[in-house]
Amino acid sequence: METKQFYVDTTLYKGRPEQAENRLEKEIRVYDLLDSLGIEYERADHDTADTIEDCEKVEEIIGVDICKNLFLCNRQMTKFYMLMMPGKKPFKTKDISQQIGSARLSFAPAEKMMEYLDITPGSVSIMGLMNDKNCEVQLLLDREIAQSEYVRCHPCINTSTLKIKTSDIIEKYLPAVKHNYVVVDLPNIVE
Repeated sequence: METKQFYVDTTLYKGRPEQAENRLEKEIRVYDLLDSLGIEYERADHDTADTIEDCEKVEEIIGVDICKNLFLCNRQMTKFYMLMMPGKKPFKTKDISQQIGSARLSFAPAEKMMEYLDITPGSVSIMGLMNDKNCEVQLLLDREIAQSEYVRCHPCINTSTLKIKTSDIIEKYLPAVKHNYVVVDLPNIVE
């Protein structure tokens, strides 16, 4: 069976696409919001990024390390979290659970991701918080991400990747979408 070659446009674009056709409405809403807030961003376009290998190819173009975005919930599904962490760090729920005072965390179901963030699996992104009007999702930032110069994220669909200054996310974007964040410390090594 022949595997499909992952395509990445090697141009790093400044700002929104010139043409909006073939773009989802939710993606265009991301660009509209970022532009209205005066947030500058660069963009790489590519095929659907389904694997870490695909994301590494995008990393070569965008120049920012992979950022894992995980959508989590407590056992009762009464609290939801988006965790942004370096792509190369291991993830164990106990490392986060203890820090946020939750007995047990697991991956939240796709239907909750769609309900709160208007995002499908594979496209989880901090940009989805703009769709969380009732602030049902708590943002958790690994300290390395919070202290990095740039973050990379999808514009609510994983066929483009954005490079945005972390300070713009924290100082402009999060207040505009009425979300705060909690800094967490994930260990770099597997026990």
